[in-house]
Amino acid sequence: MTAHGADVQDGDGQAEADSRIESKQSVEVPAARERARAIPEAAVARLAVYLRALSGLADQDVTTVSSDELAAAAGVNSAKLRKDLSYIGSYGTRGVGYEVSVLIGQIERTLGLTRKHSVAVVGIGNLGHALANYGGFPSRGFPVSALFDLDPDLVGVPVGGIPVSHIDDIVEVCTDREVTIGVIATPAQGAQEVCDRLVAGGVTCILNFAPVVLQVPEDVEVRKVDLAVEMQILSFHVARRQQEAAAQSDVDGADLGPPGTGEQVPGEVESANRMVERL
Repeated sequence: MTAHGADVQDGDGQAEADSRIESKQSVEVPAARERARAIPEAAVARLAVYLRALSGLADQDVTTVSSDELAAAAGVNSAKLRKDLSYIGSYGTRGVGYEVSVLIGQIERTLGLTRKHSVAVVGIGNLGHALANYGGFPSRGFPVSALFDLDPDLVGVPVGGIPVSHIDDIVEVCTDREVTIGVIATPAQGAQEVCDRLVAGGVTCILNFAPVVLQVPEDVEVRKVDLAVEMQILSFHVARRQQEAAAQSDVDGADLGPPGTGEQVPGEVESANRMVERL
């Protein structure tokens, strides 16, 4: 009887423990989702950079990393890095830093990399070819599983080991291969139609290289990559630095006075005038 009673008690205790674990998980999951929703867009981009740096450290069998070391590897300052990691609930250990494997797992969960992804590239021109052959996609959890184009000379031809399908087959192929991310590398005039077909095929994330704004349902995420715009932004920063350098040069020249003329700068003139007034 005593043993039986002990078994019952152990069973009740296990049930209570399981209940506590389930309760804790039910609280942690919404909390994690809330944290994810609160992360600024710029911080999300930096998390991806931290993950790349951490993956490189893991490949070198590094087990722990300080915030200064990780910040240097990612090209940011350590204060910004610590702030970004606080969004995902990672604060590290004083005097030790961060466990590389643990931090990789936290960032991967935040970025949704623990789920299976499948990528389709539409438009197999120069850019599409490059994207289809890019080895960085599968190594980071984004294998390319489908390629599409209108050109009959390309249809059926393997690119990166994957035969190119016709654009008319987007819905069927994307559905069969469970494509989650569509990459649009077509001219602007055909991009919206391609987008509509991808969405109809169950694609919920679109990376758009076409120079056009796409119209999508609310539950579809779109990221636009316009290389010309990026070039223009770089041009702006170069021009601003040149203007600042020119302005500083003018200030420095004014402080020194015209070279070789012996003329006094305004400060020296005022000093001389005060001396005359005292005399």
